[in-house]
Amino acid sequence: MKRMAWDTLKVFVIFIACTFLFYFGLRIMHAEYKEYHRYDPPEGPAVKVYVNENDFMDRFNLFFRLGE
Repeated sequence: MKRMAWDTLKVFVIFIACTFLFYFGLRIMHAEYKEYHRYDPPEGPAVKVYVNENDFMDRFNLFFRLGE
């Protein structure tokens, strides 16, 4: 009985330690990527890929096709 209680306590302590490690690891990753600006203007020789030159009928057709 004493051996089973000791093993249960060890598993519980290891579980709690791993949970804290995982939680604080996620917090560190969140703090790191919170400062990462995904939508900064591009630097260097960037080229615009998408050109929006739709006339009225193309927009009207798209409006009804997508059900907006």
